[in-house]
Amino acid sequence: MAPARNVIVAGAGIGGLTAALALSRAGLRATVLEQAERLEETGAGIQLSPNATRILIELGLGERLKQSIVAPQAIRVMSGGTAREIVRMPLGANAERAFGAPFWVIHRGDLQTVLADAARERIDIELKLGTKMEDYAVHAHGITVQSRRITQVTDDRAIALIGADGLWSSVRARMGRESPPDFAYRSAWRALIPAAAVPAEYREPMIHLWLGRDAHLVHYPVRAGSLINIVAIAEDERSAHGWNAIGNRDELQRRFSRWDWADAPRALLGLPEQWLKWALFDRSKPHPGGDGPITLLGDAAHPMLPFLAQGAAMAIEDAAVLAAELANNLEDPVSALRSYEKARRKRTAKAQHAARQQGKMAGRSGPEGFIRNLGMRMLGGEKLLARYDWLYSWRAPNFFSSPYE
Repeated sequence: MAPARNVIVAGAGIGGLTAALALSRAGLRATVLEQAERLEETGAGIQLSPNATRILIELGLGERLKQSIVAPQAIRVMSGGTAREIVRMPLGANAERAFGAPFWVIHRGDLQTVLADAARERIDIELKLGTKMEDYAVHAHGITVQSRRITQVTDDRAIALIGADGLWSSVRARMGRESPPDFAYRSAWRALIPAAAVPAEYREPMIHLWLGRDAHLVHYPVRAGSLINIVAIAEDERSAHGWNAIGNRDELQRRFSRWDWADAPRALLGLPEQWLKWALFDRSKPHPGGDGPITLLGDAAHPMLPFLAQGAAMAIEDAAVLAAELANNLEDPVSALRSYEKARRKRTAKAQHAARQQGKMAGRSGPEGFIRNLGMRMLGGEKLLARYDWLYSWRAPNFFSSPYE
């Protein structure tokens, strides 16, 4: 692939594949390096808020995604201690009118499959699976990236390298300037169960959010309503290794004890036969930016705690902004990458801070929890949702010329 308009993307996750599609849409080429031999349908469900779905739809993926998504009609906030509804935040048509794009939930594997299939159809995107980035060298005409597939070593030339390879980014490590991310002393347990296994009210197109002592629970339907995605987050002293560590059901039940949690949420937690567990990590300091023709995207740049459900959305936003900046300044890719980083720094830092604050609110109990619940009831669902206008109404720049909004 000729290097003059080629961009190398390390990582074929949601951010990396969206970046490749956005770059293609903007008239550039993308070479995507992914060390996994195949893109597995692993992971939990994810929420795609309007700031993310707007971009995916603009990339022409809306109809494909509709085959797998669920469009929740509300976020139903529940008391973990009493099993009573605290407040209901309207989504569905209300959210689409308010924010100009739909709110969807989807299994991560389904989203990745749609992105990968779309990338494979583009002649200006090359997807190299089973290929690990090992090193790079910056030179006068851009960058050369060395990668390995089994015993074969390949050099690819490009105008830029994008590290979209997640929390433990090899590209970020190769930059060699920063310490590892910080363990947040919380872990998340996740499971998928058949929709038929849960009570009828939990099969409805809604996001259920249970707030309780030192923990919270989220569940909603995915796979067009055939499965229920469950995520339980609680305080933890030890960091589980990796994304797919096996979670112990008895350990989870102890963290949602019958002294603090009502029977209904505890019964739901007792349904899955197997849980997967992953530790939550954060970075308190913003990424200072890349060097030369190198930058980072998504969790590699700014990991998001899950309490605002914006990890995937911020990576998708990154991809759109990055493509726009490169398309609008192709003569000077290094300046384009610095402009991208500047454009994203304030917004991603605000989202990280909001997620941390949301996490603190979710774990309150006793008098603090009572005051939180009372305040939410008094404010009401529509006004609570309006507080996210800054987040959900954001629009990506046009991939060619229009300014940021």
